[in-house]
Formats: sequence, C-alpha cells, structure tokens
Amino acid sequence: MPIVPDTPIARHGPLHLYAHTIGCQMNEYDTQRAQHILGAQGYTPTTDIRQADVIFLNTCSVRAKAEQKVHSFLGRLRRLKKDNPRLIIIVAGCVAQQLGPDLLRRFEHLDLVLGTRAIPSIGSLLQRVVSRSERLAHLPESEEEGWESLLCKGELTIPGVVAPVTIMQGCDNFCSYCIVPHVRGRERSRRSGAILHEIDLLTRHGVKEVLLLGQNVNSYGKGLEEGLTFTELLRRIHDRTSVLRIRFTTSHPKDLTESLMGAFAELPRLCRWIHLPFQSGSDRILRQMNRSYTAARYMSLIDRLRSLRPDMGLSADVMVGFPGETEEDFRQTMQLIAAIRFDNLFSFSYSDRPGTSASQLPDKIPADVKARRLQELQKLQMDIVLDKNRAEIGGQREVLVEGFSKQSDGNQLTGRTEQNRIVNFQGPVDLVGQLVTVRIHNAFQHSLLGERTGHDDCRWNEAGQPRTQS
Repeated sequence: MPIVPDTPIARHGPLHLYAHTIGCQMNEYDTQRAQHILGAQGYTPTTDIRQADVIFLNTCSVRAKAEQKVHSFLGRLRRLKKDNPRLIIIVAGCVAQQLGPDLLRRFEHLDLVLGTRAIPSIGSLLQRVVSRSERLAHLPESEEEGWESLLCKGELTIPGVVAPVTIMQGCDNFCSYCIVPHVRGRERSRRSGAILHEIDLLTRHGVKEVLLLGQNVNSYGKGLEEGLTFTELLRRIHDRTSVLRIRFTTSHPKDLTESLMGAFAELPRLCRWIHLPFQSGSDRILRQMNRSYTAARYMSLIDRLRSLRPDMGLSADVMVGFPGETEEDFRQTMQLIAAIRFDNLFSFSYSDRPGTSASQLPDKIPADVKARRLQELQKLQMDIVLDKNRAEIGGQREVLVEGFSKQSDGNQLTGRTEQNRIVNFQGPVDLVGQLVTVRIHNAFQHSLLGERTGHDDCRWNEAGQPRTQS
C-alpha cells in the first residue's frame, strides 16, 4: 500500500501533484523519478494546476530563455499560493542548483528548492515542509540513494514501454558557452551492476526500450574501478538484459570511438540512431567554443556511421549567433547542414550564461541578426525533414508501439522506428509494447502515417526472449 504522509494536506482528501518540466531529457527523467517517488506516498498526478496540492517545477538554465521561463512560471504561481496557502511549490533542476537559497529569497511563496542530485530525497523533504512549515534549499554534493530501492520494493509504477536510465552525470568538457559543468558538476558514472539491475527491474514492469542518459555518455566509465568503457557497457546491457531496444544520448564527437560506432553494426538491439551535437560548421567558432574537433572531423564521423549503417538516424544540436560569428561562419554551418541532411535538428540562438568563458567574449551578435540566422537555418532544416519523411513513403519500418496517438480518436496507435521517427497507424490496444511492421503511406513534418502489414518480424521468441538478428 502507498505510504500517505501524516500531514495536514493528507487529512483533507486525495493528494494531487502537478509536475512541469523545462529543459532536456535529463530533466524529464528526474521529473518522472519525482512523480514516482511522490506517487508511492499517495500523490496522484493532475493536469489541472488549480487542483494541485503540490506543484513540482523541474528547471533548465542551459539557455537564458529557459531560465526566463522559470522566473515567469514562478511569478504566476504567486496568485495560486495566495488563494491556497496550503499549496506546496517545489523547484528542482539546474536553476535550483545555480541559485539555491536565493530562489527562496526572491520568491516568498516558494517552499522547497532541490539541487540536481537531490531528487531521491524529495519525499522526506516534502514531509518536513508540510509538517513543520519549513522552507528548505537542499543541494547535496553527491547523488542520493532511494530510487532503486523503491523499484525493488515494487512501490513504483512505470508508465509506458520506454524508460530513461541515467548512466552518468556531469561534464568535464567545459565548452565555453555551457553552464552544465557548473550546475551538474564533473563527470561521474554509475556502476554497471546498478545500471543492469535498474534495467532488469524496468523490464519486469513492462518496459521494452531504455534510453541511456548522460551529459556525455561516450565518456562513461571514467573514475570507475571496474574500468568499463561505454561500448563495453552497451554490450553488457545487450547480452545480459532482455530489453528489446537500446538508445542513448547525448554524445560528444570527440569521444565517438571506432568501437562505439561499430556497436551499431554489431548489436542488433541497439537502435540505429544517434544524437551527435555539432554546434557550428565553422572551425574558427568551434575553437572558440572549445569543442575539440573540426567540421571535417565531424563529417568524417557521420560518413563512417553511414558506411556501417546506411539507415542510421541522425539528430544534432546547433547554435547561431555565438560571439564573433560572421556571415561566413554562418554560411559554413548552413553548408554542413545541407551536406549531412539530419533527420532532426535542435537549433538555438546563443545566450550568455553566468560563469562561462564565452559570456566574457566581445563582439556579441545583435538579437535581430541571431533571429534572422535562426529562422533561415530552421527553414532549411524543415525542408530537409519533410523531404526525408516523404522518402519513407512506400517503405516498411519496424515500429515499437508506445500507445495511442495524441491526435487519435481512440484507435490510432503511435510508435517509433529505430531511426526515432514517429509513426501513427490504426490498430488494437494489445499491440502496445510490441514490435510491428508498418508500411508508410503518408508523411508530414513531424510524423509518418502508415498501416500494419500483418507480417511482423517479431524479435521475441516463444520464451519471451529477444531473438538474435543481424
């Protein structure tokens, strides 16, 4: 049975939790953990913020716009708190780690501030806030225990067939524009045994695909006594667990080894997809960014990946308007995008982040120039994506069914190909969690539409174990 905290809130009926995430997949993962932990204490998720007893905001400070969203969101909560003084407001993530107790001083209606390593303690800290009327800022220097023990006890319900698993946190690269090392800390990897154990527990809950997370997963293993590389970890997950699909993000080009690239050809259950940020097509800007590779080196990595797996799905991050970026630098970025033709591209305008060396650089690019360059880049990428999606029409793709389409009337399912493309098709609910073969007959900007062929090449054998495929 769930443990319901003996608090004033608990004695007034059901407890409702409203969770909102700003930022990356790492934040989505932490938000899921927070929801699961509080769910074990009786807090039910709600999409109606006015119904909430607890509001959990997970934050990002990688870009100025994301941090501005946090302050705006917190400002809007002031009225809710005035109308309902019993409401508890929690802020977690990078902005919480960056500002700490200062957030409590800026926002008098805020109750709890959790650093990037504090999610496992959210349950006990929330009880302190409610029962003692404390306002707390908790920013531990190391990751706290608690998540795996809840999984082991069966106190968590894992929604869906895809689940993220953190394998490492932090970053040692210190790109000149990036605040991550300042808020997430230096690189630290989890023991492989703990990762394998978590994946085993997730598969028992029905998870069929795991997304391995880290600020730089390629450098996994540094500092671990077992001396394991990321490629070796992938092989262990592939050989020692029954998970159907494996993905990972994010990678750094300087750490993309030949052995890791080879894993895409050698491990059948490793999805043919990689997220490999390049940030700029200009070598001069890349040096200023401290990215440790050239545009030619980046393109050679893509060529190698495609030689190993011609069907490789590619996504990346790119930035416009870095200090000193000329029109020629921007043109080189556009040329790289046109040459590689990414399946998906996350594009941003540069913004100063506190504590980074780039924030001290001269020759800042005017906002209107950054906006124009970003719009031009995004238009190019949209054309490429639509063109690549249309090229899928008539072909067949293996799709892992994740659930109902958001646009459906109740019988349209949705899933993803190995290349991370969204595919919608008609089918019964009992297909959720299965691999099915879908023939694509229409393409849109963000998804594909198809129909099940009825000739699924299922990777599970009769014993429920993955088949070995090439």
